[in-house]
Amino acid sequence: MREVIMALLAGLLVGVLFKFLKLPIPAPPVLSGVLGIVGIYLGGLAAEWILNMFKG
Repeated sequence: MREVIMALLAGLLVGVLFKFLKLPIPAPPVLSGVLGIVGIYLGGLAAEWILNMFKG
């Protein structure tokens, strides 16, 4: 849980910094970006599950 909180705080800090510097936010559009990250995570879980099925 600590990793999640630290990642959120780091993201908030970067977002604030970029706004103050008047730079574009370094992130994809909100929904598609979140879904892309979720897809990567689920794909990793699926690959791990498949590999464990073939191991034994």
